Amino acid sequence: MRLLLRFASFLALMAAVFAGTIDSIQSVAASEPVITSLADGIAAIGSDQLNWVQSLQRTGAGPAMWLRALHWVLAQPAFAVFLALALLLWVAGYRKKPAAGRFAA
Repeated sequence: MRLLLRFASFLALMAAVFAGTIDSIQSVAASEPVITSLADGIAAIGSDQLNWVQSLQRTGAGPAMWLRALHWVLAQPAFAVFLALALLLWVAGYRKKPAAGRFAA
């Protein structure tokens, strides 16, 4: 299980680096800061993902607390969301070393 969590953390970290690279290239080209939100980044992948994001943002998709959290996450920069996800997955898959050492009884 830890291996899967670490691998998912690696994939999220790769997505964060990719999103940050795209944002930095666009910022240099536009000569002003360009930060892509997570919703815009998902929508740029294709029409199926755009429909998925729009279906999540509908008011009948769930409780009000879920919708507020979802709207907040989708409005955040894509690289920051993926970095936070990578950190959470890495912490979940982290194995603490024993305090006494390898040969302690």
